[in-house]
Amino acid sequence: MGAALALASRGVGLATPNPSVGCIIVNQGRVIGRGWTQPGGRPHAEAMALAETGDAARGATAYVTLEPCAHVSPRGPACADSLIAAGVARVVIAAHDPDPRTNGDGAARLAAAGIAVTTGVRAAEAEAGLAGFLTRLKLGRPHITLKLAVSLDGAIAMADGRSQWITGERARAAAHLERARADLIVVGRGTWDADQPRLDARLPGLEARSPRIGIVGRADGLPSHVEHFASPAALAADPALHVLVEGGMWLAASLLAADLVDRLILMRAPILIGGGRTLGDIGLADLPAAHGRWRADAAMTLGPDRIERYTRTR
Repeated sequence: MGAALALASRGVGLATPNPSVGCIIVNQGRVIGRGWTQPGGRPHAEAMALAETGDAARGATAYVTLEPCAHVSPRGPACADSLIAAGVARVVIAAHDPDPRTNGDGAARLAAAGIAVTTGVRAAEAEAGLAGFLTRLKLGRPHITLKLAVSLDGAIAMADGRSQWITGERARAAAHLERARADLIVVGRGTWDADQPRLDARLPGLEARSPRIGIVGRADGLPSHVEHFASPAALAADPALHVLVEGGMWLAASLLAADLVDRLILMRAPILIGGGRTLGDIGLADLPAAHGRWRADAAMTLGPDRIERYTRTR
């Protein structure tokens, strides 16, 4: 399942509107098929893995990070049916699929065909990778990550709005990897005007994975390749699964106040700015209300900077 989860990560940011799923097929201790959801959502992971196996799938075990779909689409058959037709003997599933078109029917169909089904294996890890898909189903909007580069005294920019560069090269490389996993990257109009950021993925080999670019705020004078969102609510209505927000002060505070941030990445640099710009009001009524809203997931040091990741508890 760990290998299937790793494969699933390859399609994050590319598989929209479908979730990015990984599939490994094993027979007699040997991996005979590998697959992950392809750009645009098809082929599905199971179809890609089965295409490698041929007749060798009969009697095999399939490891899938999301319950195989149970609905036929104009773009392809139901994956549960494909696994049954291939003759697999066992299917190990990480996460349940809450899509009403599947929602347990995929696993039930496999079991009804005499296939041994095991569910919930490394489910939490699978659900973390499926965050965009699950947020879309549960909340009807994209999964929104807010990335903030901050100084030790909490500033996200100089007093005049400039923020290039608070963090060092290694932290910025990590930020580019986050861009490559997003469908859409946005900044506020103030950040756009002050920094003129390129907002693309510039890691070697990942340039083609640069996401769509959006600006929240005024629309005047924007280049044709930049999409405009009048407000955070308009951003939440976008069909993307994964949105990465990289600033600035007004946009970050507005999204937090509206409780639209699902994941927070703090890139903390060992510098003091003094008199710089900070988040401002996020609608907090009192200090007790601030507690229990964020769960610390991971932290690491990259060069001189500390990277911290948090998930909104709901």
